[in-house]
Order: sequence, then structure tokens, then C-alpha cells
Amino acid sequence: MFNDVIFDFEACAKNFFLYKISPTSNDDSKNSSLSAYNFGYNVNDEYISNRNNLINSQTKLRNDTNKIERVKQEPQNNKEEKQQFKDKFEEFEKCNFFVSFSVYFTWFVLTVFAYIREFLRYYGFEKNKSACERLEMRDFAPLFNSFEAIYARNCYMRVRDVFERPICGVPGGTVKLLDRETDDYCWNFRFPGTQTEVINTASYNYLGFAENKGPCATASANIINDQGISSCASIRELGQPLAQTELENLVAEFIGVESAICFGMGFATNSMNLTCLMDKDSLIISDQYNHASLILGSRISGATIKIFKHNNIQDLEKVLRQSIIFGNTKKEGKPFSKIMVIIEGIYSMEGTICKLDEIIKLKKKYKFYLYLDEAHSIGAMGKTGRGIVEYYNCDSKDVDIFMGTFTKSFGAAGGYIAGSKALISHIRQNSPGEFYTIPMSPPIAKQIFTAMSSIMGKDGTGEGQKRIEQLARNTNYVRLKLKQLGFIVYGSNHSPVIPIMIYHPTKCGLWGRLMLERKIGVVVVSFPATEMTQSRVRICISAAHTKEMLDKLLKNIDEVGDISRTKHSNKSEFYKSTEAIW
Repeated sequence: MFNDVIFDFEACAKNFFLYKISPTSNDDSKNSSLSAYNFGYNVNDEYISNRNNLINSQTKLRNDTNKIERVKQEPQNNKEEKQQFKDKFEEFEKCNFFVSFSVYFTWFVLTVFAYIREFLRYYGFEKNKSACERLEMRDFAPLFNSFEAIYARNCYMRVRDVFERPICGVPGGTVKLLDRETDDYCWNFRFPGTQTEVINTASYNYLGFAENKGPCATASANIINDQGISSCASIRELGQPLAQTELENLVAEFIGVESAICFGMGFATNSMNLTCLMDKDSLIISDQYNHASLILGSRISGATIKIFKHNNIQDLEKVLRQSIIFGNTKKEGKPFSKIMVIIEGIYSMEGTICKLDEIIKLKKKYKFYLYLDEAHSIGAMGKTGRGIVEYYNCDSKDVDIFMGTFTKSFGAAGGYIAGSKALISHIRQNSPGEFYTIPMSPPIAKQIFTAMSSIMGKDGTGEGQKRIEQLARNTNYVRLKLKQLGFIVYGSNHSPVIPIMIYHPTKCGLWGRLMLERKIGVVVVSFPATEMTQSRVRICISAAHTKEMLDKLLKNIDEVGDISRTKHSNKSEFYKSTEAIW
């Protein structure tokens, strides 16, 4: 390489002196003067021509080499830029190896000690405080004897004080908790009669409509005089209240579909209606992290169930192709009568938003039915609160079945299914939820109707739109701040469900207790609600939260994160350059 550089320099120097300094005329006098400038080189026309060709070939080779190197470097540079972009905006940052190893080791220790204590209880060395069979039935086959039961007695029981807390107030931006104490590691509680008001990040009260004052509460109270509390009979036997009929019409208008049907329980809306949509000749393709109600409904339907990796479009397409090619293996490869893909708008444990736009592209390609559960996204996502379809600016006609609940954004209870008139008519005639349950309570239906009317702007106040904007502002502010503090935060940037990863199951109790001491109510989640190595603290942002509440929340999370050493992120520097604006 060094010789090439010397050669090129020498060639350029000769070229410069021969063609720039030397006279260019062909007459004899000027040719004679050429020798005065050739510095000892015997120059003639043939030499100049040959040398010029050599220099040009060397220059061309050098340019081609540089071009090839640039072509090789450009993909590498693009790859590095994409990796930096991915590192900065990755929604599922992984913890380092040592944290993962320590989590597995923690579970190993917990499991070993759990079985040791089970052994001690079995032989009477330790008093058994859990519910168990009588001694004379010890030789019978046990009704339940599984790892979950052992886990509940030995692990969950020790941290039961951070779960199932009794509340004694309206679960708005703040909520009052009934204080309780224990002397036997949460087997029994006593209540001193005092209360503690905490900032509420445990409720799915996204738009803040869970309140005991205002238009919703007033309308719900007033309708009791007109329509009562309950019909005390199923819809088939007596009919449904006028309030529910009005609500169903409003839901269809809000979603942008032809018709809708409402039920008194959100969980049953999924579990009881999939049975009349799918059968043993059908195929359900379900997201890995779909809700338990969807899993139960899919199993009850008798359909073949296949799972695709969470929010992984490539894996979904792979499952679709294999299912179409090989058919129903239970019936010797006979094609499935119908295929339904079931997804959620926002996944409540991961905080992720489904990739609806990409799934709709697959739907148009493979012609399957699409079931969208918008329990957490309706009201909370989209410019006007109309959910994931509006968030992605998709056409509501591309989704066959809309499902949602009223327990989150609308501050009430129940659920709905919306779609075409033919779909809703079929559900009314065949759903067990229509046959064997009573209709919605009129005050609950009126609460939802009033809240939804506010979101749609029908009340003329613009209050609903203000709440949607407040929720979006609060969500973006808290998410960015948590990332700047060094926490691994799961989920999509616009999702109001914010999981903070702590990984170690033993830190769930620590977080719950320390946050309660600081008058913050959070949800700590571990196995079996999540994978065994994915323990987390989950907070839900609400439009009812003020900036002062959020700043107090972040300050205390920062303190507890330092105490528990759960700031596992290596990418906080990427976010510190961005200003968190409320």
C-alpha cells in the first residue's frame, strides 16, 4: 500500500510538471526548452502518451476501489443508524445476563424452601394454616395438589398484604384504602379502623369517569326513579331496559358499525360469545398474551387453537400459511371451515399496542375473520377516543368483530360486541350470554351512555375531548420520565398501561409496601399472571391525575427504584436529551 502511494505521488508530480509547467507548443524552440523543465527525465511524446495512459488507469482503478469501499460502508452505516434508532425506541429492552441469572436462582431458592416447608407441615413439624383435607381423608386422592397451590401457600401468602386491599372510597385520581395489620405473615388480618388516601395508579380509570359527582353520577342516580335497578329476569323472558337499548345504538354509532349488543359483564362478553361464533371445524389463531377471557372462550368453543408470538406479524403469517396448507390435522387435513385471528388493542400486562394496520394487510391477503378486543383501548386511544382503528386511521369495515368493555374508560361495568347487523342478530339468537343472564342495570347503562356522549361531544361541553388530551399528555410525560430515570419500561409509547420491569419476584412485596408508605397505590404483578421471570410493577395513567400527582409519583418511584436496585436500563442516556413536556 505504501509503495502504491509513492507511485501515485510520483506519477502525479511528473504529470503536473510535464503538462502544467512544460510548454505545450510543438515548435522546435519550445521543444528545446522542454528539456529545461524535465528535471533529468528523458521526455518524448511516446513516453508522455504511455505515462498518461498508465496514470489514467491507476486513477480509474483507485476511483473504482473507493466506490466499492463506499458501497460496502453505506449498508454498514445504515445498519448502525437503524440499530441506534432501535436502541433508542425499543419497546422491549432486555436486562443483562446477571439479572436474568439471579432471577432464576431466586426462583430456585423459593421453590426449594417451599417444598421443605411442605414437608414440615405434612409431618406436623410446622402448623398448617391453609385450608386442607381432614386427616382421615389423607389416603384419598387430593382434590388439588399442584405447583400453583404450593406457590400460593409459601410464596404468594407472604406478600398477600400488597394484594386484595379493601378500598373505602371512589377510585378516582386518589382512593382511600382501609388499613390492615398482620402478625402471622398475612394469614390473618386485623383492621384498626383507620384509612389511608393514596394516589391511585391501580385502576383502569383512563378518562377519569369513575367519580361520584358530575353529569354521569347525576344521570345514573336519576334513572333509578324511572327504570329501577334490575329487571330480575333474562332478556328472553322479560326484555331489556330502555337504557340498554339506547346504549347499544350509541355504541354502534361511536364505533362506526351497523349494530351492537351489550352485556352486563366484560369477562363473559368474550367467554360466552366465542362459543356461538366458532365450532370444532374452525380455527382460532390467538396472540400469545391474549386475556384469560379470550382463552376460556376459545376453549369452550371447541375450535382448534393455535398461538402466534406476541405482536409478531411474521409468525402470524407463518401460522396462517401452515394452517391453510395442512388444514385440520384432526380431520386428516380437511380445510378449516373458517379461520379467526383474535387480538387485543392494548395488552394489559405488556402495555403494547397491536399492529392493526399490518394485520389488516394479512387479512386482505389470507381472507380470515378478525376479532379485535378493545377493552383497554376504546376511549383511551385515537384522537376522539374511538380506539385502535382510529389510532391507525384504518377503516372499521376491515374489522369483523369489535369487542370492548365499559369497566375502563367509561367508569362502569359490562361489555359490548359490535359489527354488522347479521353478526349481532346471530349473537342475539345463539349466545348463552343472551339466554342465561339478566340485562345491564339501568344506572350502569346510563353511566356509560353519559360518558360516551361526553366523549363524542354530544353534551356540548368538550369535556370528553379534554380528558382524552389530558390522558395522552400524562401518558407521554410519565413514560419518558421513567425511561430517563433508568427503568426498563415495557409497552408502546402511547399506551396508558405502563409496566416497570423489576424481574425478581421477591421485590414485588418490597415495592408494594414501600410505595404504600409513600401513599402511592401501585399494582405489583408476578407469576402466574406473568411469566416466572417477568415480575413487574404496573401503573395505569388516568386523565384524573394532575401534574402534581404525577411528579410525586415519579419522585417516589425513583426513590424506591434506588432502594430496590431495579433501574436495569442501559439506554437512559438516549432519552435524557429529550425534554419531558407536560
